[in-house]
Parts: sequence; structure tokens; C-alpha cells
Amino acid sequence: MRARLTRYSVRGWGDGELWTLGGVVLAHDFRFLADEQLNGVSNVLRARPHEEAQGSPSSTVATISSRMGNDFVSSHNRGSASSEGVTPEEIVRRMTDHLAGVEVPLDDVELDLAWATPFQRALAGELRSVRRGEVVTYGELAALAGRPRAARAAGSFCARNRFALLIPCHRVVASDGIGGYGATGVGVKRRLLALEGVSL
Repeated sequence: MRARLTRYSVRGWGDGELWTLGGVVLAHDFRFLADEQLNGVSNVLRARPHEEAQGSPSSTVATISSRMGNDFVSSHNRGSASSEGVTPEEIVRRMTDHLAGVEVPLDDVELDLAWATPFQRALAGELRSVRRGEVVTYGELAALAGRPRAARAAGSFCARNRFALLIPCHRVVASDGIGGYGATGVGVKRRLLALEGVSL
């Protein structure tokens, strides 16, 4: 079975790239528009047809994966990749609704975490349980995952998140303010939080 690539765009937000194998999400990257690119455009989906992936991803997903020291292709060839799950089309629909301000479930989408350490899996699980409209600090997230002194490790996990929005790292903030949001920037993090009713 080959990995499937689904590319899509959400007007006013940017472009998504979803990699799936069977019912499992291997990676989800979203390249957000910078503030100066927005120009008041409304949130409307322009979905593009999916493509069957022939090899490793060539986008930010691959960069993130290689930064984490993982082989994207081989790391997902075990587990329940043949299981039925939420379809790519449904995930795209939910992402579009989410970015339009609609509350939709994202925590039932199965993610490939075969590459993750037990602590990283715990971070992912705890973070996926942080509800819309709520935030946690990096220290609180680390404590929830069983390592209260590992705030820096929690921050590194968020910075390298290969499941944009599916693992909602924008809901993790610094103890003294909003904190960073990787290469995407704090402006996007503020927009995402504001969409969920959080003002920082």
C-alpha cells in the first residue's frame, strides 16, 4: 500500500498537505499565510484532487521528519496502517470547518506515532485532550505527560510537530505569555487562539 498525499487550500489561511496510509495519518503540514498576505480574504476551501505519493514527502513534513532523525517512509510501515479510519476527504473538510471557526472533532483521527518515544506519545495524547478554548503552559503539558521538569522537551516536541492542528500545539503557551510557534510565527498562533475564543 502506498502513502497517499492530499493537498488542499483554505482561503485566508494557507495550504495543507496530508499524508495518509490506510486509515492512519502519517503527517499533516499546513503552510500558513503571513499576515501581509491575507488582505481580508475569507475562509473558503479550494480543494485540489489527491495524488498518490511515489516516495517521501518533499515539503516541510520531510524537513520536520529529518530534523527529528526519522525515516518518514520506513517509520510508518508497522501498526494499524490497514485499519479503517477517518478519510482524507473528511479530514480536509474538518480542517476547513475548524479554520472557519466551527468546532469539529480532531482527536479521533488516528496518527502514526511509531517514531515517537514513550514521553512524546504521552505529550501527544495529553495535548490532543486540551479542548478548544483552553491553553496549557509547556510546564503543565510536561507534568501532564509525567515529567514535570521537562518543559523544554515539551517545547521541542511542539516546535517539531508533524501533525499541524491535529496535535494542537498552538494551545501550548509560555508561563509568561503566548510563547513561540516555530517558524510559523506568533501572529498565526494568536489568530488560531482567537478563533477558539482565547485572547493573549
